[in-house]
Amino acid sequence: MNRHGSNTPATGGPVVTLYSRSGCHLCEVAKLQLRALQRTFSFTLEEINIESDPELERRFLIEIPVVAVSGEVVTQESIDLAKVREAVIAATLASR
Repeated sequence: MNRHGSNTPATGGPVVTLYSRSGCHLCEVAKLQLRALQRTFSFTLEEINIESDPELERRFLIEIPVVAVSGEVVTQESIDLAKVREAVIAATLASR
């Protein structure tokens, strides 16, 4: 959540979170794909290293990369950009 109490940043787009870890090739590919998607859809991309939190590491270690939109996991392992795109559109419409 942002400081305004919602998962939508003040810029108007949803927050897309990439859970990753260092040395993860698939995570780097996912980040590039998400940045490319950002050129078409407005959202804030945040990356969280699961190694910084034992609970996240336990939860996501064998599933990374994991992508969440507005706090909801929408895809993991092999990133499905269509699912991410649909979730970003839904979150954007819900915030209006």
